[in-house]
Amino acid sequence: MEKNDDKDPDHNDQSKGEEKSEVVADAHPPDESDGNSKENVDVGNAETEHDPGENVEKVDSQGEEVQQTLESLSEELDQLLSSLSLHKEKHKDDTEEKGKEDDDYFQIPQFVGKFLDLLEDKLSKYDSGEPKTVWYQDQEEVSSLLEAVDRVSKLMGLLLNTKSCLDHHEPLINHAGSIQQRAMAFLEDEFRILLEESVIKESTLSTEDSSSQRRSSADQQDHQNDVVVSQDQDQVLVPEGGDKEIEYPGYSEDVVVLLRKIAEKMKAGGYGWECREVYLVGRRNILMRTLKHDCEFEKVSIDEVQKMSWGELEREIPIWNKTFKDCSSRFFPGEFKLAEKIYPGDEGSLFCIITHGLTIQFLGFAEAVAMTKRSTEKLFKILDIYETLRDSFSAMEELFPEELCSELRNEVTSARSRLGETAVYIFSDLENSIKSDSSKTPVPGGAVHPLTRYTMNYLKYSCEYKDTLEQVFKSHSKMEQEEEEEPAKSGNSDCSAFASQLMRIMDLLDGNMEAKSKLYKDIPLSCIFMMNNGRYIVQKIKGSAEIHEVMGDTWCRKRSSELRNYHKSYQRETWGKLLGFLGHEGLMHNGKIVKPNLKERFKSFNATFDEIHKTQTTWVINDEQLQSELRVSITAVMIPAYRAFMARFGQYLDPGRQTEKYVKYQPEDIEDLIDELFEGNTSSSSTATARRRT
Repeated sequence: MEKNDDKDPDHNDQSKGEEKSEVVADAHPPDESDGNSKENVDVGNAETEHDPGENVEKVDSQGEEVQQTLESLSEELDQLLSSLSLHKEKHKDDTEEKGKEDDDYFQIPQFVGKFLDLLEDKLSKYDSGEPKTVWYQDQEEVSSLLEAVDRVSKLMGLLLNTKSCLDHHEPLINHAGSIQQRAMAFLEDEFRILLEESVIKESTLSTEDSSSQRRSSADQQDHQNDVVVSQDQDQVLVPEGGDKEIEYPGYSEDVVVLLRKIAEKMKAGGYGWECREVYLVGRRNILMRTLKHDCEFEKVSIDEVQKMSWGELEREIPIWNKTFKDCSSRFFPGEFKLAEKIYPGDEGSLFCIITHGLTIQFLGFAEAVAMTKRSTEKLFKILDIYETLRDSFSAMEELFPEELCSELRNEVTSARSRLGETAVYIFSDLENSIKSDSSKTPVPGGAVHPLTRYTMNYLKYSCEYKDTLEQVFKSHSKMEQEEEEEPAKSGNSDCSAFASQLMRIMDLLDGNMEAKSKLYKDIPLSCIFMMNNGRYIVQKIKGSAEIHEVMGDTWCRKRSSELRNYHKSYQRETWGKLLGFLGHEGLMHNGKIVKPNLKERFKSFNATFDEIHKTQTTWVINDEQLQSELRVSITAVMIPAYRAFMARFGQYLDPGRQTEKYVKYQPEDIEDLIDELFEGNTSSSSTATARRRT
């Protein structure tokens, strides 16, 4: 393997031999008369019989030159290394027995220098970009290079630990050391490139069908171009297995094996620490890039969390949840397995260095959220974090050694405790907000109060976290002991801490609505207000299996009974008075109809009905079923009574103008007008007269 093809081989070999003569000149001892020069008779004396400059090529029996390669010299070098090792041990034993140092000179054959030159040439070609194919795509080339580097490392180890070599072969040691250092630098760079650029980004990190993962051809091509193309090469590293799924971190098995071999060779050569540093920096950067790409995660400090608006934090928390869950289920196990494969017996130390700081940062974020200013809208995001820590940390902690696991477990316990206490306090804040809502402005039309809507929607959503809230109140409520006494007094010893809290909030809401109903001067409207709010509450509870389970059927039946009472009160206060005009009392005297009284009765009925219609069309009943039930019940009471009254007394009015003046509505008119009630029509100026039938 000549370096200059344009020169005469013999001349080139001769000049090269002269150039290297200083390196291998100590193949002969300083004192030729020393008997120890015979130590190396069995190893390479064929080489030592020639002048160093003539040992570039071997000559076969026919006189033809045979080109020497790393492979052809490897067997001889292995024999030399074995002999040198035996020599080292022998003279070590002799020195210990004799108690003095002998001259243990060991002759180094010329081919050692040639082996080093060939390895240097190979490294130079790779550094210059030749050959065009990447070296690790050729298995023979991989084996040749790594074995050659390993032999140089073994050679250096023996030379540096054999006294005669240190005394007599310093130029060779320097040359071999330079080659080894260059080889290790090359392997370090290749290790870094393999680590960073052979990740198969299009690997199946999810188990969806491949057809559903296909993108547009342009996007897919762009993505693939990013995947395995080296920055300095135009060749693509294709993993074996074709369609075989590759999980995170996305290296093919061949790449993992090669990374392990490089790490082993670098460690054997005394460069294990440098290789580990490359691994740590590379994998940490890749992990963070993956989290940013897959989860949109970026590190934020506790101070940054404290300064975030709730809108910003509300966007960050789902990202944190997804990232923590994915790290627990995919990324951290993947990092753990990869470190074990590349560094067998590492026992998780590399994995811990890569992931421990990130885990602490995760937990710091959780605690920082718990320490932000409390507000009711934060409850559910806080519970999301609480559940994530509760459900996902167990898989993560199994990856860490016990000493770190204990530390992380304490951190998680602390974070969950802060989050749980914050959730309890937020619920207390909800109670306080109900107590402190003392607005004196009644809701127009007796509609559902905003506080009722907010509270019920809040509780409905809270009950979707029922199991978590049960756990939170049981584990983190400082009021727990006080709450345990209340269920016992009420006879409901099975009532949980969360259920008790929920009942207390419902009682507070009831009391608040009762107080607000008194703001209405019109008693029927007060009843409508209580029916609206009561019906809204019952429907919300019946519509949610979670909250219905907490409140129970007994509570719902009791509330429905209260609604019926408000219904009866409304009908009595509104339509009872109107029904009084349809009675017979005062209309007859001595068996005869008193027409003036009859006329006045019709006039009073008409005026009262008009006023009811005008007023109650502006009232609001949002629940269609309740609205229909009220109209039906009013119709059932009024229409039969009005029809009977008309049949009994309408005939006593003179036909024509008198009838039109006093009989303003037919029964059908009344029925139609009742169906207009509770629409909340505040802009209408029409009266019941506009609907009179002719």
